Parts: sequence; C-alpha cells; structure tokens
Amino acid sequence: MQLIGSSTSPFTRKIRVLLLEKNLPHELLIDVPTEPDTRVPEYNPLGKVPALITDAGDIFFDSPVIAGYLETLGAAPAFIPADPLAAVRVRQIEALADGVTDAAVLVRYESQRPPQQQSLAWSQRQWAKVERGIGELDRIAAGREWFCGDAMSLADIAVACMYAWMDLRYPHYAIGPKHPSLEQWVAPLLARPSFTQTEPQS
Repeated sequence: MQLIGSSTSPFTRKIRVLLLEKNLPHELLIDVPTEPDTRVPEYNPLGKVPALITDAGDIFFDSPVIAGYLETLGAAPAFIPADPLAAVRVRQIEALADGVTDAAVLVRYESQRPPQQQSLAWSQRQWAKVERGIGELDRIAAGREWFCGDAMSLADIAVACMYAWMDLRYPHYAIGPKHPSLEQWVAPLLARPSFTQTEPQS
C-alpha cells in the first residue's frame, strides 16, 4: 500500500498510526497539497490528504474512509467496534476531533491571507468551534483511559492527533494547561511508538 500525505497533516498521521499499530506494510509518499507541483488531485479530486492506494490499485481518500477500509483487511487490533452502536460512538468522537482540527486549519489559512482580505468575525466563529470541541473532549476524557470502551480505538487516535497538531501549530493556545483532563489523558498515548514515530515536524 502507498499512503499519500504530508508529514504535518494530523489526518495523515491518524492513518499512519493505524498502519503502524496494525503492522501493515506501506510506503509513505510525501506530497503537500498546497505546493504548486502537487499530485494530490490525481488521487483525491478534492485535493486533500491523505489518500491511500491499495495493493489492488484502488484509491481511497479522506481519513475516516481510509480508516474504515483498513478495518476490512482483518489486521488486528480492531479500532472500530463490530457492534454498530459502539462503532457510531467511536466515529462521533473521531468526527469531533476532526472537526476541531478542520476549524483550526481554516483559522490558520485565513491568517495567511492578505490582511485586508481577512475576516475577523469568520475566524472567531471557527475558533469558537475549536474551543467548544476541545472543551467537550476534555469533559469526556476526565477519569477515562479510553474514550470509548475498554481499549484504544479510532476515537483515541483521532483525538491524540488533533491534540498534537494543536500543540504544533498553536503553542500559544496552551491546550494542556487549559484542559488538564485531556492533557493527562493524552500523555501515555503520545508516548506509544506509533505516535513517536509519526511525530509532526514544523
């Protein structure tokens, strides 16, 4: 398998962690979609990473879709529960973590536009999503080892990738001191080999 993504993308990292945890052989192809010579649109018409090329030549894009595909391969451990309702709960936490990241990415992109083209009100609306989402994850994390069930799931991986990316791109936000339950929860997860090996670089 070949995974197309950028080294700093939290969505790419989510899939890299899954592949490492499942011990699935793969090749990482670095391609930054914002660069003029990017080939990402050849794999995903939306021009976003990650995208996965399977051994059979199929292409899957969008990290929740790729995560779902990897579960079909039967490689242990499973990160999406077989029980339908339990799976929905995992996917909801994943969606919340991904939504926080999406909103924070939009704020970052807006800040890189010419000052006269930036909308403070729009950025504030996006950042409100970030703060509400992280606040909710902090509330849920209190006293828990895992977000859903009694083992690591896709929910935990998504939250940890979001947390690490926020620390990378918004260090001034001080996510840990503001959300101590989430900070305490995420520490052992980020120490796992699958996370240390995929640590984003600025």
